[in-house]
Amino acid sequence: MTLSVTGLSAIRSGRTILHPTSLKIPPRGRIGLVGASGSGKSTLGHALIDDLRAQGHSVAHVPQSPDEALDPLRSMTFHWREAEAALGLAIGSADQAGLFRALKIEGGDLRKRPWGWSRGMQQRFVIAMALIGSPDLIVLDEPTSALDPVVAAATMELLSSFLDGKETAMILITHDLGLAARRVETLMVMDAGKLVEQGPNTDILERAQTQTAKSLCAHRNWMSLPC
Repeated sequence: MTLSVTGLSAIRSGRTILHPTSLKIPPRGRIGLVGASGSGKSTLGHALIDDLRAQGHSVAHVPQSPDEALDPLRSMTFHWREAEAALGLAIGSADQAGLFRALKIEGGDLRKRPWGWSRGMQQRFVIAMALIGSPDLIVLDEPTSALDPVVAAATMELLSSFLDGKETAMILITHDLGLAARRVETLMVMDAGKLVEQGPNTDILERAQTQTAKSLCAHRNWMSLPC
């Protein structure tokens, strides 16, 4: 099912921070939403999530840091059960073992609090929770910014492999063009609250039309990064 939103916008303190934006997201779509800090990427992401959920679609969100999703005073078991309950599932009915194997966190002790796990394992756990119930769309907002490049690359590789062949679409919000270039098929470029350019990955990288996209692509050192 293609997901569609029309005229998403946001105003804060009397200032437009997201100009009217419409999107179509195909099943299995792999989309990178890129732009400089403050360009409106996350604002668009949150508006998209709210609108699609209001339409009745299942949309999962992975925040920038696991600290935003995990209570340090609660066990990992508690968080998992809360995620199942939020989706209306019976406790223990989600394919925890399969998701943990896919994201290589099967060795994690669920009795521990988040701080008993490494940062990389915490973020993979958050991603696993987001994938409970096979959502129509998963939105990842700078999901690896709190991780070192090697762990970030491994995490995104595991997620890509898990999603391969599934109907779940993915939007990766990032200012890291290197990360997006290796993980998506379509790039959308944001600037000053506007979607200024979009197209196939290779078209944007090799034949950018707007100055914003050209500036992002000009820093070619991103090509050497593992993620």
